Amino acid sequence: MELSSFTMQTLKNFSSINPNLVINPGKSVMTMSEAKNILAQATVPEEFDRTFGIYDLSEFLSVVNLFDAANLKLDDQFATIGDTSGRAKIKYFFSDTEMLTSPSKPIVMPDPEVTFTLDQTTLANLKRAASALGHSEVSITGSNGVVTLTVVDTSNSTSNTYSIDVDGEYKSEDFNFILNISNLRMIASDYKVEISSKLISQFTSTSDDMDLKYWVALEKSSTYKD
Repeated sequence: MELSSFTMQTLKNFSSINPNLVINPGKSVMTMSEAKNILAQATVPEEFDRTFGIYDLSEFLSVVNLFDAANLKLDDQFATIGDTSGRAKIKYFFSDTEMLTSPSKPIVMPDPEVTFTLDQTTLANLKRAASALGHSEVSITGSNGVVTLTVVDTSNSTSNTYSIDVDGEYKSEDFNFILNISNLRMIASDYKVEISSKLISQFTSTSDDMDLKYWVALEKSSTYKD
C-alpha cells in the first residue's frame, strides 16, 4: 500500500488535532482532540483492512517520509515501511487502541440555525487578525441578511476587532456564536459551515477532491434566541 498525497496531508493535519490515531477497516479516517471539542473525518483513497493504533502520528509520518514512494505492509502488530526496491525497511509497531483517544462514530449534526460559506482566504485572514490583535475568539453574528465574523476579545468590550461579512443565511438575527480560533485546525480549503444552537458547528469542505468534515464545539458564552 502506498499512501496518497491527500492521505498524507490529512494525517499531518490530524496530528495537529491529536497525536494519537486509531484507523479502522475501510476508507474513513477519524480523529478527535483529547479535550473532545474537535472531531474530524476524511474519506481517503486507500482501503485499510484492519484496526490499528498509532501513538505518535507525527513520528509515523516522519518515518514514512524517509522513503520516496514508501510502501506499507500492515500486519496485526506492526507495519513494515520500505522503499520500492525492498532493500530498506522499517518495522513500526502499533499501539494498543484502548490506550488512545479516538471517536467511535461521526457526530450527527443537529439542524443548523446558521449556515455560511468560509473560503480558505477568509479563514487564513481570521487567523492572521487574531494573531495580530492577540485575540483568541471569533464571534459570528447576523444582521440584515448578512453573516459577520468578528475577531474579538469577548471579555473586553473596548477591545480592537477585525470583522468580515460572508455569504450565509440564518433563522433569527438574535444570536452570537463564539468559536475559539485555536480550534479551527482545518486543512486549507473552502468550507460550508453550519452552526447549531446546541453549541456544535460542522465544517464541510466544498472541494471536489476532498471528502473532509470537521465538527467544532462552540464556546459556552455563545447565545441564541428564536
